[in-house]
Amino acid sequence: AYCSSNRAVKEYERIERHNMKNRRIAILFSTLLLTAAILSGCSEENQVQESSEVIETSVLETASEAESETESSSAAEDKEAELEDGVYSVKFDTDSSMFHINEAYDGRGTLTVKDGEMTIHITLPSQKILNLYCGLAEDAAKDGAELLQPTTDTVTYSDGTTEEVYGFDVPVPALDEEFDLALIGTKGIWYDHKVSVSEPQPVEAESESEDSAASTLEDGAYTIEFTMEGGSGRASIVSPAAITVSDGVMTAKLEWSSENYDYMIVDGEKYLPVNTEGNSVFEVPVTALDEPVTVIGDTVAMSQPHEIEYILTFHSDTVKAAEN
Repeated sequence: AYCSSNRAVKEYERIERHNMKNRRIAILFSTLLLTAAILSGCSEENQVQESSEVIETSVLETASEAESETESSSAAEDKEAELEDGVYSVKFDTDSSMFHINEAYDGRGTLTVKDGEMTIHITLPSQKILNLYCGLAEDAAKDGAELLQPTTDTVTYSDGTTEEVYGFDVPVPALDEEFDLALIGTKGIWYDHKVSVSEPQPVEAESESEDSAASTLEDGAYTIEFTMEGGSGRASIVSPAAITVSDGVMTAKLEWSSENYDYMIVDGEKYLPVNTEGNSVFEVPVTALDEPVTVIGDTVAMSQPHEIEYILTFHSDTVKAAEN
């Protein structure tokens, strides 16, 4: 239901184009009728009517053809704009230098397309933006407004330093079209912004060579950094994580920021904590590098246990030998 205004505008513009064509046809029809009446002069009334019927039939056929052409054109445009289900790297533009993608990502976010619905994950420069809202600031401030909650992303900069910042999963109504996205920061004030998403590039081609390089790791102990999406943002997993490679199989040791996770599910398998005190720690397989992997964490922090989906992306270019 989020960010639907642009789709409504697009449909309105299509209807207006269709109505404009019909108005032009109506004017043509009236002109032809008037011409027929003048040319008929003192002819019999039935001759004028016959001419009118011929003209009307011709105009109606033209109108039908114009309508079919409009619908076909609109359908072709919609089909061209659709992306196949998958993951893409996309450009994320805003109308303000104060609201932008973290410098480490060169102005790009990760677009996930599933069942025709598009969602972009953006990683921001800091933790100063607390919530986003798909729409206008005045609506975001109303009671019951559904706000986008932040994720905690770990960013690695070119100098090797790391930082925890906020990220957001934002529904995208259409590519190459601006839509409203309001934000609220630490000052507690909502601000309106216009954003757009463009230049989709499949990430599979980029990750193929990286995965191949990662598969050459010798057996041993390493660390690897990852980004985490999903959930409410209240809980996170410590990055970088410790990993071990044995016979080509990679296993990660994941430590949560909470002690309330009693199991995880990865690739359909359930894993229990490997510790009994402190924050929950799990040893789980790393099934892919440089592409999003969905995992499930079950938390007992609420009145009833809840399975929550998270998306982890392990970055092969951050692999380092573990210190002794």
